[in-house]
Amino acid sequence: MNVERLIYPLMKHVVLGPPMRLAFRPEVTGLEHLPRRGPVILAANHLAFVDSFVLPLVVPRQVFFLGKNEYFTRPGFAGRLQAAFFRGVGAIAVDRSGGTAGEAALAASADVLERGEVFAIHPEGTRSPDGRLYRGRTGVARLALRTGAPVVPVALAGTDRVQPRGRVVPRPGRIGVRLGAPMTFGADADVRATTDTIVQAIQGLSGQRYVDEYAPRPGAAGPVDDPRG
Repeated sequence: MNVERLIYPLMKHVVLGPPMRLAFRPEVTGLEHLPRRGPVILAANHLAFVDSFVLPLVVPRQVFFLGKNEYFTRPGFAGRLQAAFFRGVGAIAVDRSGGTAGEAALAASADVLERGEVFAIHPEGTRSPDGRLYRGRTGVARLALRTGAPVVPVALAGTDRVQPRGRVVPRPGRIGVRLGAPMTFGADADVRATTDTIVQAIQGLSGQRYVDEYAPRPGAAGPVDDPRG
């Protein structure tokens, strides 16, 4: 038996899930919009690092996301354990250095969807520095048009309060997660227009003020980042 396949349910239902539910008391609406099977893209706003753990916590299906290659390349026994943990919780290693990083990330994301799985992505490409919703990068649209997978917009609320910038360990506090109706797009749809439509759907759920510019990057991106950077 592949031990890594046991990590996801163990973390969700035994190790991390129960204390996270107790600490965050998540209020979730719209789960009926999540297809029970088949590929789906969860496109969410991005307020805090903990977002990457909140989505798998509240979604009944396993959620996959991109992870920095450094999470998987640490040497020694501790490094192997770390890599097994991240693979087990749904992270996909992608080397984001060099000119082909965007294409590699897009291909890795598409592989997940072609297996009929759930892939989570933040169209903003990085965490919002001030709680506003920033212009989406086109990776989410390229992924949707390439695979034909439906896009479910997701609004996260309160994660920036439980884990403000600079705080490593989140503090207790209520968070909200709201899923919208799935959206599908034709293969010949315009990439920029599709991206904007998805971000508008997120804004409709979150009520955030929109900023028509890209969010500034504080440094290396974390999990569930945009595969086109």
